[in-house]
Amino acid sequence: MMRLAICDDYQRVALSSADWSAVAKRCDIQVFDRKLEVPDEAAEALADFDILCLMRERMPLPRALLERLPRLKMIGVTGAHNRTLDLACAAERGIVVSYTPDSRYGTFATAELTWGLLLAAARHIPEEHTRMRQGGWQNTVGTILRGKTLGLLGLGRIGREVAGYGRAFGMKVQAWSQNMTPAAAEEAGVSYVDKAELFRTSDVVSIHLVLSERTRGLVGAEEFATMKPSAILVNTARGPIVHTPSLIAALTEGRIGAAAIDVYHVEPLPADHSLRGVPNLVMTPHLGYMTREVMRHFFEETVANVTAFLDGRPIRLLPVSFTSS
Repeated sequence: MMRLAICDDYQRVALSSADWSAVAKRCDIQVFDRKLEVPDEAAEALADFDILCLMRERMPLPRALLERLPRLKMIGVTGAHNRTLDLACAAERGIVVSYTPDSRYGTFATAELTWGLLLAAARHIPEEHTRMRQGGWQNTVGTILRGKTLGLLGLGRIGREVAGYGRAFGMKVQAWSQNMTPAAAEEAGVSYVDKAELFRTSDVVSIHLVLSERTRGLVGAEEFATMKPSAILVNTARGPIVHTPSLIAALTEGRIGAAAIDVYHVEPLPADHSLRGVPNLVMTPHLGYMTREVMRHFFEETVANVTAFLDGRPIRLLPVSFTSS
């Protein structure tokens, strides 16, 4: 019987989100609900497994780890891309890598969380909630979004969804990205501006870009210096798009009004990380796609991928071109 590991199931929902019974008849299934440090801890824990099922990009699989997993025959990844998996190495070793199709629920889930974070920052909801729990009463003054300007970095599926929320709240919506054209912005019902104008004139800047070498550190000290003192930054895309020391300085020194973030350079975020003590910062632990609907989609499709592999007819093979950056 093959051994199958479900990795990084922090919420312990993998087995309840899909019917694994057919797989369980053919595989010994073990769930890891904590982060395994790469490569040493992960290599030791996973050395005897034939199949690994990964949750998005939570645990990287570089060559240094793959070469220490002698029994590994199949990797199942959730989502249609994975930039932390060395696909070239997997191909060299004959390891099948299957992906799950993107779910439309993922777009809605992240866009809705984006708006929730924005409202939480604008109205100081976490701070006032904590104060109420401690027996206190109101201490902050919030801001209204209607009539304000929402600036979007990126106008893909999630960015367009957030743009619709902005219009529903009576906001002026503008956008920029490296590849955006005025025509594309107009088609999405938003105004096109250049990067400098977006940061200078937006009351809210929300990030919806893919992490790449072009976007890594895209938001840093220069951008924070041009933002309004009352502006709010929201990041539900990827942590490294924002230069963390510059964000900490901007918030600590009051150069921007607030920030709300769901993504980080290192995840899970270390308990002693300096971000945890920064003022005017709303933080969530990468909850963007963590909804019942998305988890059900991910794991039902993962079961289908594993079953196809066990039957000798693997499906949805991830192209080698999607290597880690």
